[in-house]
Amino acid sequence: MAIPLLQYGPKSQNARVTGYEVGSEEQPKIYTTENQLSPTATGELIEAAYRQIFFHAFKWDREPFLESQLRNGQITVRDFIRGLLLSKTFRNSFYEKNSNYRFVEQCVQRVLGRDVYSEREKIAWSIVVATKGIKGFVDELLNSEEYLENFGYDTVPYQRRRILPGREQGERPFNIKSPRYEDYYRGVLGFPQIVWQNEIRRFVPQEQKPKAGDPSQYLGLARSLSSAKGSPVPRVSAMNIDIEKSVPRR
Repeated sequence: MAIPLLQYGPKSQNARVTGYEVGSEEQPKIYTTENQLSPTATGELIEAAYRQIFFHAFKWDREPFLESQLRNGQITVRDFIRGLLLSKTFRNSFYEKNSNYRFVEQCVQRVLGRDVYSEREKIAWSIVVATKGIKGFVDELLNSEEYLENFGYDTVPYQRRRILPGREQGERPFNIKSPRYEDYYRGVLGFPQIVWQNEIRRFVPQEQKPKAGDPSQYLGLARSLSSAKGSPVPRVSAMNIDIEKSVPRR
């Protein structure tokens, strides 16, 4: 028998307050398939989904099968987000490098677009992770009333109400506020660390290296001759000169 989700009280955050601000460049761009007809717009939506979940996706991290299904209309944006959350990259980069509490916090930020309300909400969702696993936890988030009300089936999640008109600066983005590794794993992996090398090395391709007889080789030779120093003249004191031996016999 599954443990029911613990009750937790919502906190008055910016995401819970309806905004009436005028749209500008600072406001998040909403990517949705409701009004997209061109392949270019679909590609931008896919990139926005990768940024929201992974922050940055290398070629190895991408899911080409899910991308193909989304482009052909076989799955919704919500299904695509679910596939990214259950992918091997997300498991290795977030779940295996964090505790359940921190993993819950990062998932709530990326999926629901807000911070966790309190420690009690972390505990409630971490129990879901422990009892139902990652798949059950992801399904609970995507099937929640909060997600369906704000993003539905066709909109990529985003950080809600990050920029407020009454503030000079908005809240920090979640990918900066909550990095992928926590303090413990950053210490295990040995970063951040300062990397410094005493010698600056340059790679020159084989076809660009000077060949025998190339005039560019004589520059190094001239510099070596100009910087070369001859043997220093020894200093001899006048008191140590033997006049008899130094003057030849006649």
